[in-house]
Amino acid sequence: MKKGKTKLTIPALTFSLLLLFSCNSSIIFTDSAQVPDKVWQLDFNPVFSADITDTLTNCNILFTIRNGSDYSFRNLFLFVATTSPDGASITDTLEYTLADEKGNWFGKGFGDVHELTVQYKSNIYFPSKGKYIFKIQHGMRSEELKGVYDFGIRIVKTNNN
Repeated sequence: MKKGKTKLTIPALTFSLLLLFSCNSSIIFTDSAQVPDKVWQLDFNPVFSADITDTLTNCNILFTIRNGSDYSFRNLFLFVATTSPDGASITDTLEYTLADEKGNWFGKGFGDVHELTVQYKSNIYFPSKGKYIFKIQHGMRSEELKGVYDFGIRIVKTNNN
């Protein structure tokens, strides 16, 4: 008799937790791309396609960069091409500092893996519904960036809504 009760309680609890977290989620879109062989080649350009349905909510767009201690630089230059559903495109040139001048990595990490989340756009809204395409290319002078594990993007609702 107790076994039956336990089986009913665990699925009900799991469903309730999933429902609770999905209703309160501020995440609109999240995705990541694994860098082949942990070496970001100049011709590796991750592309992320976010289907946006809400044109009233302000959002932040964040990037997550995971790298190893064998990454040779303190910074990372990026070219980010964003294409809207109507085909209009804009390219931003960005620089992010990943470590201080003493080589201490920013963000969080464990062992050799370092993860840093950085702001791309803040408090913006998407003017039209549809697919927004984000194409990322590194803009470093070296064609190969050894020690970059993956690159991610996350679009979240701001607290200003």
